[in-house]
Amino acid sequence: MRDYPGDRVDLRSDTVTQPTPGMREAMASAIVGDDVLGDDPTVIELQNRVAGLLGKQSALFVPSGTMSNAVAIKAQTRHGDEIVAHRKSHIYLYEAGGYAALAGCSISLVDGQWGQMSPEGVQKAIRKSAGSDSHYPDCTLVCVENTANVGGGSIYEQQTLDAICEVAHKNDCRAHLDGARMFNAVIGTGTDPARMARDFDTVSVCLSKGLGAPVGSVLVGDRDTIAESHRWRKMFGGGMRQSGMLAAAGLYALDNNIERLSEDHQRARRLAEAIGNMSRLSVDIGAVQSNMVYVDCAEVGALEMRKRLSQKGVDVLDESDSIVRAVTHLHITDEDIDRAIEAFEASQ
Repeated sequence: MRDYPGDRVDLRSDTVTQPTPGMREAMASAIVGDDVLGDDPTVIELQNRVAGLLGKQSALFVPSGTMSNAVAIKAQTRHGDEIVAHRKSHIYLYEAGGYAALAGCSISLVDGQWGQMSPEGVQKAIRKSAGSDSHYPDCTLVCVENTANVGGGSIYEQQTLDAICEVAHKNDCRAHLDGARMFNAVIGTGTDPARMARDFDTVSVCLSKGLGAPVGSVLVGDRDTIAESHRWRKMFGGGMRQSGMLAAAGLYALDNNIERLSEDHQRARRLAEAIGNMSRLSVDIGAVQSNMVYVDCAEVGALEMRKRLSQKGVDVLDESDSIVRAVTHLHITDEDIDRAIEAFEASQ
């Protein structure tokens, strides 16, 4: 793999990316301060850059996407409120129940193909205390994930995002975009980032997935919400000191690693189409809209498939008893895809 130690093809996730030589140089030369005291110039530059890119007033650099979602939920809800999210959303499945433990919220779950919610589904999921004899909680926040990870990396249509935000706001709820892989959606649709984020009150963008930075996410929104989020970042232990070195990696990623996401998408599509033609494996090609390939290997079993692929130098993750996931990223080359295709063919 390109710029990566070892001779394995690591398709477990785009989180496995390591800083490239140019990124390491940017990190090493970063001008730093103390971000807890608010005077790290590189962090300030990153926050201003992302806020401007997404058309929002303010931004906050945090250690992880999970923390970014956590502080966004906490800053926009009260203890005992309810949030809405897809049943397969990262917020529900993979953030350790933080919406409940940290924000004290219940969750109303929406079904939908490819991990996506419909505006009608969101409307039905919203509950309010008023008129329920206090039986219901108050829903105050709708959370959307784009791209939808467990939906196969699918990308929402812009009109659906707009309609979901409209439903949220009409019901006196705020709208949060878990945009961990938002720039994959931007490249996949050709939509301007600010346009995609326009109707959301807050947006979380991860720098350490397809964009290739080692650490960090950025939460954007209006000044008051970000100020409140800053307070919760501190309380959750996310205040970092000379974090300009990490912010420099994020700036480098924004400058160099957005447009190239199209290469990841093309390689994922080629892998998906090849696997889809194999006799004992299947892929929902329609869901392959970015850099993820979910492979149904029910006849073999996911754990056995992962083991067989590993023996051939290809690493994937098992997502269920019958599904494995392969994710392309900046270290994956065309030759790696050739090798992965051969490994899947031999392992079925």
